[in-house]
Amino acid sequence: MVGLVGKANVGKSTFFAAATMKAVDIAGFPFTTIEANRGVAYVRSSCVCRELGVKDDPVNSACIDGVRLIPVDIIDCPGLIKGAHMGKGLGNQFLDEVRRADALVVVADVAGATDDNGQPVSPGSHDPLEDVKMLEEEFDAWLLGLVKKDWEKTARTAQAAREGIELHLEVKLSGLGINRYQISESVQRLRLDSHKASQWSDEELSRFVTELRRVSKPLIVAANKADKGPAEENMRRLRGAGYHVIPTMAEAELALRRAANAGMIKYTPGDSDFIIAESAELSSTQRRALETIRERVFDKWGSTGLQEALNAAFFQLLETIVVYPVEDAEKFTDHQGRVLPDCHLVPQGTTAKQFASLIHTELGETFIHAVDAKTKMRLGEGHILKDKDVIQIVAAKARR
Repeated sequence: MVGLVGKANVGKSTFFAAATMKAVDIAGFPFTTIEANRGVAYVRSSCVCRELGVKDDPVNSACIDGVRLIPVDIIDCPGLIKGAHMGKGLGNQFLDEVRRADALVVVADVAGATDDNGQPVSPGSHDPLEDVKMLEEEFDAWLLGLVKKDWEKTARTAQAAREGIELHLEVKLSGLGINRYQISESVQRLRLDSHKASQWSDEELSRFVTELRRVSKPLIVAANKADKGPAEENMRRLRGAGYHVIPTMAEAELALRRAANAGMIKYTPGDSDFIIAESAELSSTQRRALETIRERVFDKWGSTGLQEALNAAFFQLLETIVVYPVEDAEKFTDHQGRVLPDCHLVPQGTTAKQFASLIHTELGETFIHAVDAKTKMRLGEGHILKDKDVIQIVAAKARR
């Protein structure tokens, strides 16, 4: 799951509404989002249907002109303000929800038109770089508080057992979705001694927590309102500070998706333009609004950026690949005869047997072998899958 985070009134709820087409409260004042909104968005990938020369018949993911839209979970977290780790604003709700996310999309008002408290101000009068830093600092302070609780006891217990801190800290942080491998990677990056964690200084513990947050909750910045104010200069500054920045225009994306749903235009999320439907009866105001989006968004930026942000979160931050399961490797169908009915996002490094378990527990437990539907080669349980693989699972207990 990917979390949409940031301070109040920067366009998070608009981003969420556009990505999910789910009705949410959107208003120009702080704390419109009191509780987290959860919904299904989509990542975009080229479908294998054209490579294989077959016609797609999707079930729970759509293929549109060779573009596959794969469902993913996202969560719109309440707005964050300084002091959230101490419970200020909606800090407790925010931090309780954001812990569930595997990666973060920080939605920032790159036009600099929202102050620290989420109030509208003149474009360029606020620094969005400070907003991103504030979010990192609040998250780090909150996480440090959790790690420090009973830290000496935890570290001494690990040292007495002649074990690294990873296993003991994993138990403590399991509710945050943090595992021992992420803890170990953070320790190694900082060249700390995991077997002598009780001897870490306060400064070393603080640096460890920051690194753990970077490893376990990687982030990108969705530079929202990129078509307004001094956005381009602010984006250059954000990139100069080392952030992965993607310009986004959530309001434009929401307008386009609503127009597409109403049959006014032909538009697939992530497209570089739209086509007005021949049957559309648009008013002069509607046509002018669409042309403004074309001029300010597509002509300048190439897209609204929302699809790029979601794709980057899942494919780059979470390092997932797309794999298609089939039950007939010759016809690329399931047991009902539907062609390429589904596809899954799985972590890079997923094996054939792990993929079988993901589809159904019994397939993994009774796994015999897999078949690469493209090459017809038999694959063992340890075979590592590649992006766009089409896989048939052969098991002693087949799905019914």
